[in-house]
Amino acid sequence: MKGSVVNLARSAWKGPHIVPLPISKALKEKVPIRTNARSCTILPQFVGILFQVHNGKEYVSFKVTEDMVGFKLGEFAPTRKRFKFSGSGN
Repeated sequence: MKGSVVNLARSAWKGPHIVPLPISKALKEKVPIRTNARSCTILPQFVGILFQVHNGKEYVSFKVTEDMVGFKLGEFAPTRKRFKFSGSGN
C-alpha cells in the first residue's frame, strides 16, 4: 500500500519502547516534558502529565489521559497540516 501508514506492533518479548523522561520533576513542579521521542510508548505512569512533542516544526502540547495508554507520543502530534481548498476561485 503506497502512502499508507502501517503501525506494526512491537514484539511482546521486547517490551514497550520507552525513553528515560523526567517524570518525577513533571509531577512535582507541574512543568511539561519537552521531547523529540515520538516513538516512546505511553505508560500508565504518564497519566496526568503534560507533554510537548516535536512534530518537525514546533512542539505540540497535550495532557495524557487514561485512553492514551499504549499509544505512541507521536500519534498525538500530527506532522502534516490538513489540506484546504482556497475559497477564491473563478
